[in-house]
Amino acid sequence: MLDGLRQFIADIVAPSADTDLAFDDTGYLLAATALLVHVVSLDGEPSAAEKRKLHSLIESRFKLDPGKADHLIASATRAEGEAVDLYRFTSVIMRSVNEEGRLRIIEMMWELVYADGQVSEFEDNVVWRAADLLGISSRDRIDLKHKVAEQRQADSSDSVSKTAAAAT
Repeated sequence: MLDGLRQFIADIVAPSADTDLAFDDTGYLLAATALLVHVVSLDGEPSAAEKRKLHSLIESRFKLDPGKADHLIASATRAEGEAVDLYRFTSVIMRSVNEEGRLRIIEMMWELVYADGQVSEFEDNVVWRAADLLGISSRDRIDLKHKVAEQRQADSSDSVSKTAAAAT
């Protein structure tokens, strides 16, 4: 376990040359992705919808092509599997990302929580703890939760309308 921690720190400080994903000097992309992987893994094996949403978020929000997103997710999955707490990731993010970026990470976490259509108590609790460690207020965390829930509901309504229109 200690070797895993040393390797994680070494990868953050100086990513190994064999990776074709250029992390920034602080590794915040890896840390943020590990938080997202943690969210989708809370209730067991991630569903197909959760996996699609994770890939979509990583590609669009971090502006990565699918191959680099896959590599980042694989690295984050390994790092998340070795972690004992969220602080390992949130501390990197706190040193590297401004408040606006941290809010976006919490929003991404909510998007993953809602990806399978069910919000578990564990998922809600992890987002709350991560937001707290990232210095995000309860009000902002709850506002983001409502924003994502409303967007999901609007997206569901749109897809139902389109399906009904196509059937007629």
